[in-house]
Parts: sequence; structure tokens; C-alpha cells
Amino acid sequence: MRTEQPKTIYLKDYQQPNYWIDETHLTFELFEDHALVHSRLSMRRNEERNDKQLPPLVLDGQLLELISVSLDEQALDASAYQLDKDTLSLQPGAAEFVVAITTRIQPQLNTALEGLYQSGKMFCTQCEAEGFRKITYYLDRPDVMSRFTTTVIASTDYPILLSNGNPVASGENKGNRHWVTWEDPFPKPAYLFALVAGDLCLIQDSFTTMSDRNIDLRIYVEPENKEQCGHAMDSLKRSMRWDEEVYGREYDLDIFMIVAVNDFNMGAMENKGLNIFNSSCVLAHPDTATDMAFQRVESVVAHEYFHNWSGNRVTCRDWFQLSLKEGFTVFRDSQFSADMNSPTVSRIEHVSFLRANQFAEDAGPMAHPVRPDSFIEITNFYTLTVYEKGSEVVRMLHTLLGEKGFRQGSDLYFERHDGQAVTCDDFIKAMEDANGADLELFKRWYSQAGTPRLAVESRYDASAGTFTLLFRQSCPPTPGQPDKLPQVIPVRMALLDSKGNEMPLQLDGESVPVGNERVLAVAEAEQVFTFVGLIQEPLPSLLRGFSAPVKMSYPYSRDDRVFLAKHDPDGFNRWEAGQGLALEMLQGLIDIHRAGRPLLLDQRLRDVFHTLLTDSELDPAMVAEMLRLPSEAYLVEVSAVADVDAIHSVREWVRAELANTLADIMWPLYKKLDDGATYSPDAAAMARRSLKNTLLSYLMLTGSKEAIDACVRQYVEANNMTDRQAALVCLVNSEFEEQKQAALDDFAERWQDYPLVMDQWFSVQAAVAQPGGLARVEQLLEHPLFSMRNPNKIRAVIGAFANQNLPNFHAADGSGYRFLAERILQLDPLNPQVAARLLTPLTRWRKYDAARQELLKVELSRIMAAESLSPDVYEVVSKSLL
Repeated sequence: MRTEQPKTIYLKDYQQPNYWIDETHLTFELFEDHALVHSRLSMRRNEERNDKQLPPLVLDGQLLELISVSLDEQALDASAYQLDKDTLSLQPGAAEFVVAITTRIQPQLNTALEGLYQSGKMFCTQCEAEGFRKITYYLDRPDVMSRFTTTVIASTDYPILLSNGNPVASGENKGNRHWVTWEDPFPKPAYLFALVAGDLCLIQDSFTTMSDRNIDLRIYVEPENKEQCGHAMDSLKRSMRWDEEVYGREYDLDIFMIVAVNDFNMGAMENKGLNIFNSSCVLAHPDTATDMAFQRVESVVAHEYFHNWSGNRVTCRDWFQLSLKEGFTVFRDSQFSADMNSPTVSRIEHVSFLRANQFAEDAGPMAHPVRPDSFIEITNFYTLTVYEKGSEVVRMLHTLLGEKGFRQGSDLYFERHDGQAVTCDDFIKAMEDANGADLELFKRWYSQAGTPRLAVESRYDASAGTFTLLFRQSCPPTPGQPDKLPQVIPVRMALLDSKGNEMPLQLDGESVPVGNERVLAVAEAEQVFTFVGLIQEPLPSLLRGFSAPVKMSYPYSRDDRVFLAKHDPDGFNRWEAGQGLALEMLQGLIDIHRAGRPLLLDQRLRDVFHTLLTDSELDPAMVAEMLRLPSEAYLVEVSAVADVDAIHSVREWVRAELANTLADIMWPLYKKLDDGATYSPDAAAMARRSLKNTLLSYLMLTGSKEAIDACVRQYVEANNMTDRQAALVCLVNSEFEEQKQAALDDFAERWQDYPLVMDQWFSVQAAVAQPGGLARVEQLLEHPLFSMRNPNKIRAVIGAFANQNLPNFHAADGSGYRFLAERILQLDPLNPQVAARLLTPLTRWRKYDAARQELLKVELSRIMAAESLSPDVYEVVSKSLL
């Protein structure tokens, strides 16, 4: 058991640094068994601190071998500085000075993938959040912004040498070595530093900005991946044009580079001018990547590019403000994705993910505000709350201020704070000042944790022609926040007549109606809105487009939901009504199943599906989304006590019932869509494939020979990975053992030399809910292509099993829990960040029955008792056991 408790860092304790770094000059000498890092820092005292005497200079550093230190060209011996495992301290003699430091590091042994490390034969970096301190001693905090000049020296075996900014010089040295110097003219914090050295292939293009500047666009990949970069390059150019048109943001350097890396803890990193990506977020080819992968590449490329302004030019003052850059940028990339694809389907996908995952985070032991109050290890707060809920907070601002007002606010924010490290309050202040708005109450979204509940009631007075909506809001207690204040909740809404038409909306006190749709700002614990001039009782369409991240309840009947699912003009709420109908039915059937009584499907759900399948005017992607039942993860999230076995059994039973009763309608539509068309990644083609493969997944549940023959044929004849993988998933989850094994063997033989494709092969099998899941996963861990040092492989096998294979992971004997705990303990010494992220399923122990709760707590306690536990894992486990 660890004897030293890691230190908690609090937002309330923030202070500016004692010193600033104006210029940072770095020289890297890269060798096969080590690297030497020479830094030269031009520093000055922070006059705003008003210290009477020059304070000590305390630099951050971890896992470094200190070779030398000098102050103003004078070498310091060990008596002139203090060195411990996390800091290097020395005493400056003047308000302005230069510190020069040389350190030795071992990138080849860096399995945590933070700082400078090797991925295959490539040197690369990951410095966010605190990785730069594993490269050299530095003020490794986001509010210290410096201009960087970097020289990289390496063997000619590494012909490509990259860093931030623009290349300004290069040359050759003796011994088959060469060098390149890069200069970044824009001040940046250390977390945005990047370096890459390798034997890489270049894909090059250009972009002309709105001011007619020509930007050199480069993507660097390993040679075998050269043909898989076209979509990423096209996505980059679309992102650059979109950011100019929608936000007026123009790129500022002469060159923009992306490098694809196989070993990477996250999705990508927005380092200034040199973005380093997980290869899964760059590589996309019809033969090897699904439509979902194509969309992910487009979204992540856009996200990282948009960071050039919302994160780089204006960055966060401290890590508590992380959502300042991430929430804003997730919102921007979601806007972009909506514009590039179907806005409604894009929104449905975002909300489905948010509800199943971020809502669960809000209800768990790691619940925290969008702007956290404290942390032990900052990497644990790269969370769905900071990213996804943070994005929803920005979206609410956009809803309240309108498109024009929000653009005015963002323009002022960028103009006012360009080149600064600022706070969430600064962002809100710019929105207020640009619009003459008071957003003081709105700021509670940044400081209060938890998912608000919004209960809505209505009353219609036929004689007066009025319709009243009563809103009551509340928010459950979360760790450290037992009591909550009302928040500003924007409710986009409409009132529908008996034919589904939107009615004119006139609030009591208004002289005339104001449109057919409006946004109500619910800001009190109880608030009433009364509409007048109504000649019939309306049916409210509430929270359109999911205008706020809340759990809303309204006493809709099942017939109301059927009506809305068929007639609501708002596409999102049409989907929402169908999901609400399915959810209510599933929850009722789960109770019946647990009582041991026979199940009977409410035909109203079948009727909604029938309408969807026979309406040729609907977007196929929308139909596919509406045909998908609420996920098992969401059913767990909305359960007071989740019976995983009942949830899985009932959901599969409903799917099979729908398939058997609607097969005669599904078959002609499937065959019409299965036309062998040439692959295209455009939205319309993706929509057709989405619906086709959703239909195939239903038809396979009929167990008919026609279905298995169609599935095998689709697998064999598919001209793209989307269709091939969809067929593989259906086969692997079926009872047809011969066809299942043949497809798995063929897939592995065909794609064994493509790591990202094999990740799909791993995850498909790890997620199979049929009995024996743990044994299959343990067998996958022994596969020669699996590695505990590669985050993508870990996520594909261990992550898929623990998060997607609920019946096997939650086995009653606790074997799934023991397996995950053992893997976390195995991984923690190698990669604490990834180990901590694997903990999430164990932390949600309160969701399950008493027996499973005890089994989950046993494994958490076993992890807690381990020797030398990392701060990353310690923080999550200790908070989970409170």
C-alpha cells in the first residue's frame, strides 16, 4: 500500500508565476539509446507579484538526469541549486537573467507516452498537460507563454526533423547526422511544444486563405500508409475554409503539419503548427476504414485545426480552465460536422453519446463541474464533463444569444485576448460585453456539477384560450456539492396542433405572436410561461435539438409519443419521441421479465417502425437512427438499480420481435439499398449504408437461411470496410458458428498487416455478449498482434470488453471485475494515464445490485492496496471508494 498520499491542487490557490519566460531556445540531440536536451531560457521577474526580494526560481522536472545548469553564463555546482524528484530550484541574482540547462532522457524506455518517446522507429512528443517537464526543467504551466526556437539534431536515418512554427535553417554534421531549426513567432505554453523525427512519407497540398496567403499543408505518415491520407487532407482544407467563413479565423503560420503516430494516449494534439495525431484519426481508406472512422477523421482534424485560435492563440490560464479551450472547440467541431453532414443526425449522435456516458459521469464518484475546483492528477480531468458538457454549455450560449450575437462575442473574445492565457470568466465577459447581456447566473453551469432535472407540467384553459407550462428544476447532490442553485436552462420549444403543425406563440403580456418556435430561459426553481390565443389544446414539443443538457420529464402518454414520432416537424424531437416510447416500453418489459412473466410487445412501437420503413421521403440516416433502440449503456444509466442481464435479454427480445414482424417490409428495402454502388464518403451515401446495415442487423435476428446467406454475401462481396465490418459484426454475434469462424479467419488473414483494421477485429470479438466472453478476451490478449504498450490495442480489447460487453463483464461471479482490476494493475507502471481511464466501469458500482456492489468494491480495494500506485489511478480509486 502506498504510504504517501498525492497532493491535491485547488483552483482557489492559483497564483501567477514568480517569473516569465520570454524566449525558449531548445536543442535536441537524438541518439538510439538516449537524448540530450539543451535549453536556454531568457527570463524576467513577474512585477505584478510585488515581492520585496527576488523569489527562488522553481522549475518543474520529472524523470530527468541533470547534466549541467548555468545562470547568466556561469556554471552552477550542486551547492548552488536544490534538486528533488519534481523540481529544480535556484536563486536568480537579477530581475532579468538567462538559465541554461542540459538534461539526459531516455525516450526509448518511455512507455507512459508523455514527454519525448519513441513510437516504432519515430521520435515524437506529447506534452499536454504536463509532459514537457519530462523533457527538461521548465515552468510547465499554461499561463507561462514563450517564443520557442528549436533545433533538432539526429542521424540521417531520421530524414524528417520537425518542430513548431516555420523552418529557418538546416545543415549537416559529421557522422551522418543532420539538423533543422524551427522558429515559432507566436508565444505559447510548453504544453503546445512538439517534436517529431523519423523516416516518414510526405503528402503535400496547399490552401489559399481569405487574405490570399498560400499555406503549405503537410501530412507525414509511415510509407505504407501514404494512400490513406486523402480524406484527412480534404477535411483539413474544408476546416480551414469553414473557420474563415463562420468565425472569421484565418491561419497564421506559413505551414501546417499533421503527423500520424501509432502509439498515442489520446486522439490528437493541437501543438502549434505541428499537430500530432493518433493514426486512427488520420488514416482513412474505403478498404480499411468504416464510415464512422471517416467521420471521426473529419471531426478530429477539424477539432485540432480549430484549436489554432480556440486554444493556441488564446489559451487557458490554468488547467482548471481546460473547458475554455476544449468545450468551445468541441462545440465548433460539432457545428462543422453538422454542416458537412446531416445536422439532425449529427445532433442525435452527440446527444446519444452524452446521455449514455457523460450523464453517467455526472452521477458517479468522479462527478465534477465543467470548471473543476480541485484535482490530484490533471489528466484525470480530460473528461466528458470538460469536453462534451463543456460543449453543451457553449451551445446554450449560442442558443440564448443567437448566431449573430454569439459571433459578436467570439470576435471580441479573440480580439481582446489574442496571445493571452485566460479564464472561463473572460470568455463569458466577452459574450456579455458584445451583447449587452447579463450572464452572471449562467456562469453556474461552470461551477455546479451534476445533471439538472427539469420537470414540466401543463394546463390548458379552453375558455380563456391559454396554455400554461410550469417548469421545476433541481439538481441532485454530487461529491462536495450537496446543495445546488437554479441554473439558466434554455428550452427551445413549439406547440403543435392536432395535425402536427406549429402554432403561433404569443406569451401573456405580448401584443402579437412571436414566431412558431422560441427559446424559454428557465432561470428559477419554479417558473411559469403562459401562451395565449390558442383555439385548441396543443401538444408541446419541448427541449428541441436538446437545447440544454438536462433530464427533462413531461407526462406524455404513449399515444402522444407516437404522434410526435410521426409528425413533429423538428427532426431531433421526432427521434426523441421514438426513443422515449421505446425506453418506456423497455423499462416496463424489464420489470415484467424480472417478475418471470411472459413478454408482449406494445404494437405502437411496431407501428412507428412501420411508418419509418415505408416513408420514402425520410433521410435514410434519420430512419436508421430511429430504428435503433436505446443502448444498453443508456438503459443502465436511467435505471435506479441496473439489472444488466435483464436489460440485455429484453432489449434483444424486442429487437427480434420487431425483426420477425417487420421482415417482409425490411427485406425489399435492404435489397434496394444493397445495390453494389461505388463507394463514396459523402453524407448521402453514408446514410444509405447506415440504413442498409441497420436493417441487416435486424434481419439476422430472424435466423433465416435467407438472412445468413445475405450476410455472408455482403461480407464477401463488400467493396468497402463499412459494409464488410457490419456483416462481420452480425456474423460474430449470431449462432452460425461455421460462417462466424470463417469470416473471422478471413478478416485476420486479409488485414493482419494493418494495425488499425486489426483493432476492429479485436473489438468486434471483445464486445460479443454471448456466453464465454471473458475466455475469448483472455485469448485475444495472447494474440501476437496485441500489445499492452499500445493504447489503441488496449482500448480495442480491454476497453471494448469492459464498456460494451455488459453481460460478460458484469458476470455474477465477479470474474469480469477481477480481470479488469488485474489489467489495470499490470498497466499502471507502464502507462498510468490509460490505466486510470480503464477504471471507469469499476467506479460505477453504486448502479448495481448489492452482490455486484460488493464484488466491485473488492476489486477497487485491491487496486487501492497495491504498492507504488500512480497518482492517476490513486485519485480515481480513492474517490470511488468514498
